[in-house]
Amino acid sequence: MTQKKLAIVIVNWNSYDLTSDTLVSLSSTSYKNYDIIVVDNFSIDDSATQLEKEFPSIILLRSDENKGFTGGNNMGFEYAIQQGYEYVMMLNNDVAVEPDFLEPLVAKLDSDQKIGGVQPLIYFYHDRELIWNAGSRYNAIFGIPYILYYYRKDKGQLQRKKQKSIDWITGCAFMMRTEVLKKVGVLKQDFFIYYEDVDLSFRIKAAGYGLAYAPSSVVYHKTGMSHKSKEKLKEGYLNPKVHYLNARNRLFVLKEYTQKMAVPTVILYQIIYFFGISFYFIFRRRWQKLKAWNKGIKDGLFTTLKN
Repeated sequence: MTQKKLAIVIVNWNSYDLTSDTLVSLSSTSYKNYDIIVVDNFSIDDSATQLEKEFPSIILLRSDENKGFTGGNNMGFEYAIQQGYEYVMMLNNDVAVEPDFLEPLVAKLDSDQKIGGVQPLIYFYHDRELIWNAGSRYNAIFGIPYILYYYRKDKGQLQRKKQKSIDWITGCAFMMRTEVLKKVGVLKQDFFIYYEDVDLSFRIKAAGYGLAYAPSSVVYHKTGMSHKSKEKLKEGYLNPKVHYLNARNRLFVLKEYTQKMAVPTVILYQIIYFFGISFYFIFRRRWQKLKAWNKGIKDGLFTTLKN
């Protein structure tokens, strides 16, 4: 049986070690009909040249600026669409994969034309029985996106569970039909990073497609690597911009997708949530992070996501 042609998109930004480890892991996959598209987001550490030299089989696309997780993936998506790949997958550059992780994902998409996207079962890299993501839900009453079985130990029982539909798919490992991307559009650039996967998932569902979860496909995630600075900053390893983008983008999603009947409960819960984070920063004397968080709230409330 002929395997469907797949493009795997990986974004690199000054991360040779992480990206090369992921590429080495992918080299052992049993599914063979795929290409790896590495999008370099204007790295300044020569990692793109190193990766191209060490992994000559990759397709390397170089951006002339750092376009974030969204813009980097979009370059790969647009290439995949132009070149006629049937399926495309965005995959973080900080993962390791089981050799047979692609077959269940492709099989799930092949099984039903109304499935627009699918994700694997994702464990933490440092503890390969500890779940990072086993599918995601969205509580529309309070406006809360959340992950199923997060931090729960798994002895294999989840891989035996019946596959189920989910509300949104993490951008860590998100396989889609390129025809669906052409229909709903690629990631919205203005998100830059965070919540762009929730938005894309919701747009796929709004177009009439389902989202699926294939627990027999397994990936291991080195979490938080894109969030942290390599050196400790004045207020910890997380750059204040992370908190700005999380606050702003959360509000972008809430403004776009909150149903009218849920507006009162969403507002009440989010007020508690946002004030709770603010009080935490005050208690820890994280003034730069508090400033960024408050600016994110302001921009999320009073600006509009354009593209």
